[in-house]
Amino acid sequence: MALYLGVMSGTSLDGLDIALVEQGEQLELLATLYLPMPASLRQDLLALCSSGPDEIARAALAENHWATLAAEGIRQLLAPGISVVADFRRRDVAAGGQGAPLVPAFHETLFSHLGQRVAILNVGGFSNLSLIERDAPVHGFDCGPGNVLLDAWVERKRGQAYDADGAWAATGVVQADLLHALMSDPFFAGSGPKSTGREVFNLPWLDRHLAGLPAYRDEDVQATLLELTARSIIDSLENAQQGTEALLVCGGGARNGALMARLGQLLPTARVTSTSAHGVDPDWVEAMAFAWLAHCCLEGIAANRPSVTAARGLRILGAIYPA
Repeated sequence: MALYLGVMSGTSLDGLDIALVEQGEQLELLATLYLPMPASLRQDLLALCSSGPDEIARAALAENHWATLAAEGIRQLLAPGISVVADFRRRDVAAGGQGAPLVPAFHETLFSHLGQRVAILNVGGFSNLSLIERDAPVHGFDCGPGNVLLDAWVERKRGQAYDADGAWAATGVVQADLLHALMSDPFFAGSGPKSTGREVFNLPWLDRHLAGLPAYRDEDVQATLLELTARSIIDSLENAQQGTEALLVCGGGARNGALMARLGQLLPTARVTSTSAHGVDPDWVEAMAFAWLAHCCLEGIAANRPSVTAARGLRILGAIYPA
């Protein structure tokens, strides 16, 4: 038996998720810790999502701040110093891959026993799908914005970090013209492998679309952004995998009742549930994935999937920093 820690901040940048797991015949979640992201670090990381002066120096300082925060959390779960595995994306990129998403192989490990056609959906700042079919390589890709635009809009208009349970979005009316304009972005037309981030989908991107349209109520924009998230997910799923039997949702979006309800309406032929219905807390799936990636690196197991990232072949991911 071996213990591994997974540390994940994700594109929402609200905090660090740290998961302590035991890797035996099965992966068992032993303990968890959440550390809120300091406001100064969050602003530094957000600023680095667009070009600006002194980027290398600012990135190094932000990296050190992030590492210090992670170390503080790790010490609360484990006392001794430990070896660190990091930088999981670089070897996939060197092999011609996109370096993302990295979690489909882990999703396959956890959930491949559930049915003939299963989809695992992570909704963090961005949404990504893992498509699992019996006797076929796992497939996966980013769908587009998850919570990133919803969070940004509610913060701008109401001073809130997020729209709890999608309650504010539920008071608005989806605006068809705005939705059509947003969905016309070229990213949504691609079938994958594909990945995206804040450098593409952000408030300036939304503002450019709003500038050419009539003024909408703030809650109507929020409702339309929630519809954008749901539609981009289901459109991507139906284009890539026909006859999905179950859609399992993890990440912060699994706590958004309005989003979960809309996903169920758009995919009535499948069971749409949180991963908690299958014994895995949706808040910790991604942190657990990085603990698993560390295990794979140390054991010499390839953890990328060319069918997901378009890399030229399987690669052992990660760089090892001994204790």
